[in-house]
Amino acid sequence: MLPSRIFFDDLMEDFHEPNKKTMLCDISLVDNEYHIEVDVPGFDKKDIELQYNDGNLKIIAQKAHEEHSNKKYLHRERKSFEKCERTIYVGKVNEESIKADFKNGTLHIVVPKQNEEKTTKKITID
Repeated sequence: MLPSRIFFDDLMEDFHEPNKKTMLCDISLVDNEYHIEVDVPGFDKKDIELQYNDGNLKIIAQKAHEEHSNKKYLHRERKSFEKCERTIYVGKVNEESIKADFKNGTLHIVVPKQNEEKTTKKITID
């Protein structure tokens, strides 16, 4: 029989490594718009920044660093979640049309797709 330690060594590792928090998200396509819902619990609206560059939508959640010098922690996990980010490829869109709102720890983003002209190029075979 193998010891259980082999199987469970890394079970809690994600809770202890800084900047490893992953933003969970759902992406759907509704009426030629991407609807993106991103869970960012523990962050306020002021802590979240959205950036669009070359077809990539970047979501950055970062808390201001707070030091409590009078506290002596016996165990601390939440401090490691001061910053997390996620990049989602949405393609070419009109940057001015991107809308976002934040309620109850969930960020809702609507990204209208830009109509792409479909061109077919005939290639000559030598």
